[in-house]
Amino acid sequence: MAGASSRVHEVSDDVLAAIDYCYEQGWTDGLPVVPPQVDRVKAMAAADRRPRDTVITTHPATGLELSLHGAAVNAVMAGCLPEHFPVLVAAFEAMDRPDFNFHGSTASTGGSAPLLIVSGPYADEIGMNADVNLFGPGNRANATIGRAVRLILRNVFQMLPGISDKSTQGNPGKYSFCIAERARGNPWPLLCESQGYAKGVSSVTAYAGGGFCNVENHGGNTPEQILGSVADAMANYGCITLGQSVVILAPEHLHIVAAAGWTREDAQKFLFAQAKRSVEGMKGVGKYRDREYDAQHGDKAHGLTETGFIHRGLRPDDILITMGGGDAGGHSCFIPSWSRGRSSLMQHHAISPMAK
Repeated sequence: MAGASSRVHEVSDDVLAAIDYCYEQGWTDGLPVVPPQVDRVKAMAAADRRPRDTVITTHPATGLELSLHGAAVNAVMAGCLPEHFPVLVAAFEAMDRPDFNFHGSTASTGGSAPLLIVSGPYADEIGMNADVNLFGPGNRANATIGRAVRLILRNVFQMLPGISDKSTQGNPGKYSFCIAERARGNPWPLLCESQGYAKGVSSVTAYAGGGFCNVENHGGNTPEQILGSVADAMANYGCITLGQSVVILAPEHLHIVAAAGWTREDAQKFLFAQAKRSVEGMKGVGKYRDREYDAQHGDKAHGLTETGFIHRGLRPDDILITMGGGDAGGHSCFIPSWSRGRSSLMQHHAISPMAK
């Protein structure tokens, strides 16, 4: 699995025996996988027009490479369909960029998991869930694309729990962490549009995310009340760093914000200004560092940076905000970035539709 060339394993025609064989080889995430039968792998790889030995990601520390063939093998084992494959490929092409820090974000004690956010029409074409139970079980595309990421990290890049993956506690997203941005009823431009892609082009954003933080507010009816709850979650002492943030607003919350005329940029500015802790408070919990304060308050400091405070992030556009989830319920979420700071920055990449 981790080698530069592929090989065929001869196993019994018995499906359960083949699943057990995958366990014996250490190819699973702890759950049963679909045995990567040769014809299924070929069909998966054929969803991309390039040769199967095309390398799409290289591990910066070990030099291990992910080819389209390797991605296809693990996509089959995760339960993906061929139409899911372009999302998986685009995600790893995004994570291949140096600023993502592919090695550190997958190996450190911080326990991050690559969160994928798919934006644009391709999410609907392949039946992704952007609605009720957004981060939960029940949708094949969301679950298997996210799971394929984990299997690739394990089987191709050898990020093995307790050996090379040193997560102190990890988080459930390390099984699967993949969602679609909700387009239906979304009052703001979609992420793929704000990222500068042409009309009709979908994108996937990759983010080294920490644990999920639910933000409940059923009583707020102004942008300040809704986003004030989110800012408080972003600034809790356990999470606040100079790192980036992902905020997924429930439709109920986003419609309150947008109905007041607020744009995404307005919300980002508010969250950045409000998600802060005093220097004294940071010192009180042992998290204050001069170098971080200086990085935030130096010559390039954003105009909303307040003297004597540490804000989450360096500027408002460090906060990705979009809509997701069901129509009913005042539940949004904040997902902190990996570990202490800016060692991994979110990246996005266009999704190339499945080869016909």
